[in-house]
Amino acid sequence: MSHDETKRPKVGVAVFIFRDDRFISIKRSGSHGEGTWSLPGGHLEQNESWEAAATRETMEEIGVEITNVAFLTATNDIFTPEGKHYVTIWMTADWAENEPESKEPEKVIGVQWTDFAHLPDNLFEPCWTNLRAAKPDLFVTH
Repeated sequence: MSHDETKRPKVGVAVFIFRDDRFISIKRSGSHGEGTWSLPGGHLEQNESWEAAATRETMEEIGVEITNVAFLTATNDIFTPEGKHYVTIWMTADWAENEPESKEPEKVIGVQWTDFAHLPDNLFEPCWTNLRAAKPDLFVTH
């Protein structure tokens, strides 16, 4: 049986960057999920660790330095309308320095600090639904 290499799932890395009780969210542009809110992140590169990918993508997209990068969970995200399939590696990190701003306006058209009680309505799906299923305690607000 022959497998089409172009149809294999890709690996994405998304990072929650926390400062106090809030985290950075970004509004996507230029790819699937355009106009929805997600987290800084991107594709895992060849021979790159998840921590390195989170650190690199955060600096490239929003110019923020992070520390204490750690694995949170992974989700299996199938984007049926677009015919895309990603394994998303969700990471956490602490904000270290630099205020977030779009450094790649072709990819990031909005940046904001938010919390789980005030998530935007237009989240990047199915990633957030799958994350909520994998880590429901994350979404409990007090």
